[in-house]
Amino acid sequence: MTLYHNPRCSKSRQTLQLLEARGLKLNIVEYLKTPPSAATLKAILKKLGIKPHDLLRRGEARYAELGLKDRELSDEALIALMVENPILIERPIVVNGNKAAIGRPPEKLLEIL
Repeated sequence: MTLYHNPRCSKSRQTLQLLEARGLKLNIVEYLKTPPSAATLKAILKKLGIKPHDLLRRGEARYAELGLKDRELSDEALIALMVENPILIERPIVVNGNKAAIGRPPEKLLEIL
């Protein structure tokens, strides 16, 4: 099981605590330090069953700086932007085999355990 984690994010910390309390073995990826590749992001999106636009953090300053609200970009372009600017990726994300979930709220991850 992999947790894409930002230790500065309260939801991400809550998710980590929730999973650790269940004694689950985790591969923790601090995705701001080690951003996922485009291929990894595509695989995560497929497991989540969402489009790249749905994985963007619209409240981030970088989202506004890049003018993403008013731009029509292809899925490939959005994935490339997230690889270059991992702060744009919604968090936390847990991948468990062929399933994935965004921990907002953290309890949502229980669906894929």
